[in-house]
Order: sequence, then C-alpha cells, then structure tokens
Amino acid sequence: MRHTISILVENKFGVLTRVTGMFSGRGFNIDSLNVAPTHDAAFSRITVLMKGDDSALELAIRQLRKLVNVVEVTDFKEGQAVQRELVLVKVKADSKTRSEIIQICDIFRTKIVNVYATELIIELTGDDAKVRAFIDLLTPFGILELARTGTLALKR
Repeated sequence: MRHTISILVENKFGVLTRVTGMFSGRGFNIDSLNVAPTHDAAFSRITVLMKGDDSALELAIRQLRKLVNVVEVTDFKEGQAVQRELVLVKVKADSKTRSEIIQICDIFRTKIVNVYATELIIELTGDDAKVRAFIDLLTPFGILELARTGTLALKR
C-alpha cells in the first residue's frame, strides 16, 4: 500500500539526511521524495511516498516525530490531499509523428516547452494515474529522456 507523508521541517543543514536515514535505517522504501522551502524561509516541506502496511506507516510517523528539527508530520489518507507531479519528457517526433504527439498533448493538457526537428520536450502536471497514462501513450514514439519531480501534496 502506498502512503503519502508530509513532513514540515526547520530549514537547517542535515535535516534531509536525518529524515531519509530514518527511512533507510528501518528498511522502508521511498517511492518518491520531494523537498522545497515553504512560503516561510525558516521551514521546508518534505513529501514522501512510501510503500508499506499500516504498521510500517505508524512506525515511520512515530520515528519521524522524534527527529530533531521535525515540526509536523501528516499522513494523507486517500482523498485527503491534492497530489500532483511535474514531468518533463523528451520524445522522438519526426514530421510523420509530430501531429499525433501534439494531439495526445492536447488531450492531456500538457505544454510543449521545446521543439527540435526530431524531438519535442513536453511538460505535464498531474496525479500518478495521469502521468502513467501519458507515458504509456508516448512510449511507442520513443522516449529519449524523462525527468519527474516526485509527488507534491497539500491537505484539502
């Protein structure tokens, strides 16, 4: 089972190392990790997607709350948060396939951010299901590179 955990931390040296060290030290696998400062420069928000059962989740939350510089830990249950991910995809696009790729981009409301003679760079924002569906549709054209931010989440 996948769990989304939001961790508000003081924006200090070594905090990210302690948080990720707790996960690896307990044998928890991190599916996605995103870190950035909040509107208050004194704090950063770490968003972690982890796999595990409910007991693993409870243990992770208890251990996170014990860490120095951790201010708040929130587990987002299904439907409690808005979750999004940013993806950049470089895909092969010659004159024969470009129009079909652009149609797919229109359906998914993406943004084409760079155009070359033989490839496109496309920006997509969405939830995990949308990202997976988009990547699946572009795979036959030839994905050259892919970069994902990891999931961001805010409570509804």
